[in-house]
Formats: sequence, C-alpha cells, structure tokens
Amino acid sequence: MKKIKSIVIITLVLCTGVLSAQDKQIDLFTIPLSSPGQSGRLVLDQISGSITVTGYEGKEVIAKVSVSEDKKSSSNEKNGMKRIGSSGLNISAEEKSNEVRIHNEMWSRRADFDIKVPYNFALKLSTINDGDILVQGVTGDLEISNVNGGISLQNVEGSVTANTTNGPVKVDFKKMANMSDMAFTSFNGNVEVTFPNNIKANVKAKSDMGDVYTDFDMALSENKPEMDKKQTSGSYKVKLEQWIRGKINGGGPELLFKTFNGDILIKAK
Repeated sequence: MKKIKSIVIITLVLCTGVLSAQDKQIDLFTIPLSSPGQSGRLVLDQISGSITVTGYEGKEVIAKVSVSEDKKSSSNEKNGMKRIGSSGLNISAEEKSNEVRIHNEMWSRRADFDIKVPYNFALKLSTINDGDILVQGVTGDLEISNVNGGISLQNVEGSVTANTTNGPVKVDFKKMANMSDMAFTSFNGNVEVTFPNNIKANVKAKSDMGDVYTDFDMALSENKPEMDKKQTSGSYKVKLEQWIRGKINGGGPELLFKTFNGDILIKAK
C-alpha cells in the first residue's frame, strides 16, 4: 500500500502595531507526485475566494494563496487594547496515487489560490463566495462548480461539467480527443462555449429569459414542449419544459446548455 504524502501548513501571523486590511501572498507548498509524468487529479473545495489553475510542463503541483484579513476582526481596538494580529492559515494537502487534495479550513477568510499542475491533470474545483474559477491549458476532465462567481476555462481538452448560480460560464476548447456528455449551466449569466468545428454532438439548450445562438450548421429537431410527470404518495406533478434540440455534424454525445437569465452562445472555431 502506498503511503499518503501529507503537507500541513499552519501559520500564525503576528505584527506590531495595527494591521491593515491587505492580502498576504503566501507560497504554500510544492507537492511531488507518486508517478511523475502520468495523469493525475486535483481536488479543491472551499467556501470563499477564487481559484486559478494553470497547466505547465512540470511534474509537481505548486500552490500559492493570497489570504485576506478576517472580516469579523476588522476592529483595531477592543476594551482599550490594540489589535496586533489574527490567527493565520489552516490549509493542508495530501497526495496519493497522483491525486492531490487541498483542504482549506479557513471558514471566515477569503483565500485566492493560484495553482500549477501538469498538463495531463483532471480537476474537481468548487468555491461559493467572493471569487471566480479560472482554468488554463489542462487536458484532463473538469468538474467545476461556483455559486457567486463566474467560470472561465481556456484551452482545455477534456470532458467538462461547469455550473454556477450567479455568474457567466465561458469555455474554450483547444481540441477534443474523446467526446462525451457534457453540461454547461448558470442561473444568472451567459453561457458561452467554443468547440472545434469538427465535433459531432447532440445539443440540448434552454434559456428562460434569453436566447440561444450558434454559428454551427445545426440540424434542428422539432421544438415541442416536453412533459415530465411525477407521482409520489399523495401528490401528482406535471411539468412542461421547452428545449432547443439539434445535431452538429450528424450528432453524438449530448451537450447540455442551460441558463435562466442570460444568453447561450455555442461557437465554432
């Protein structure tokens, strides 16, 4: 059995005088992989802050973070005493079989991560408040989730699931080696996805308060409302939804696009 490599970072920040509400840039760690050169996976779920992940030619995961002051500790004085500092980081990481998991347990402070991973990495990233998620130049599958912020994926190649509540979703595929079902969704925001012009896919798209646009020569299906019937103990529910459906280059795996308040743009490159 392979031993788990674990790095724990706990830093106490103490300063003389009064602290200003400035971010502190910190080099967290460099994590070696069990099998350098082979595909891997990064997992990071956090409450507050942005996440930027960039693919590079190296064989390690390199993480930096910018940490903001605790909003709950904004007062510089208390009972006649001067505030000289706040407790620091509580971030840990572990690696096992080329999967790196970063744990951020700073619940009340914003942490903006800047991470480099080898190109052939898959990612599972999520944040909730005060930040966007940006991914550039990786070839693995991506599972990306945000709540109050946007998602931007640039020059990616793997299968993508991208979902946010308040923000845009923008994805630009460099190429697609193996097509599979994918989903791109928002509630308040545009959904804009650019694909290689030779993809083969079935499209399912819906915007309640916006429109759907494409520059693909898409063969559209008849636009009929769809009925969803559900019966549980003591209740019966019927729901009607109308989706735009079509085929690109004869059809293939399903690409789902959905937003409530925004437009959908399906673009060819």
